[in-house]
Amino acid sequence: MTNEELEAIGDYVMPEIPATRSDLALIFGTRHGVEEFCAEIATLWHAQMFLRAIVSGGQTGEFSTVEARVIASRLMELGIPETALLIEPTAMNTGENVRFARALAQSQLAPEERRSVLAVGKVCSARRYLMTLRRHWPEPSISARWINYFRVDKSSWHQDPEFYARVLGEYRKIPGYIDSGLLRELEELGPYPAIPGSSLDRIDPAKSNPPTTEPGSVI
Repeated sequence: MTNEELEAIGDYVMPEIPATRSDLALIFGTRHGVEEFCAEIATLWHAQMFLRAIVSGGQTGEFSTVEARVIASRLMELGIPETALLIEPTAMNTGENVRFARALAQSQLAPEERRSVLAVGKVCSARRYLMTLRRHWPEPSISARWINYFRVDKSSWHQDPEFYARVLGEYRKIPGYIDSGLLRELEELGPYPAIPGSSLDRIDPAKSNPPTTEPGSVI
């Protein structure tokens, strides 16, 4: 692929969405870069960027621990009070992160406490987080802070093997997930860059392996 094609894929998969002060943060669970995640979330908290947070993620993969509890424990060590955190410990994929967090917010928070959501997640899955929110939790206004735990800047994603694999994986899976109704496109962020030869092995969610949150199925 050319540099222009790589740039188009990166811009599509990882759109820039400014973080704005919000009622609620939705923290997508992860097993990667946990320390970087927690440090950035603590910085957001101390800057008063959110009032409450839902930490979502279950016992994924071969791990015996629950993503949400691991992250929440570290956040409390970094100064976020337990009373500010809502734990959603059962989600096994991104769709469940959003659906279960929405249900938890509706049951635990007043409408005025969930009018705006600050999404916090891996930079390589940025657009899919936003598309999942548009599909399953469209009511609040959304802003975002993406965490880059890789060894290179976002603009150099194609120079790091893991970053490269994750971004191309996202690029290839999104069309099939849209076709299956799992995601809703974000027309205002630009169209899918259909680059000849780059998505020939696009992922069909109906034929993929059972979902996990790493690297982040939405089924």
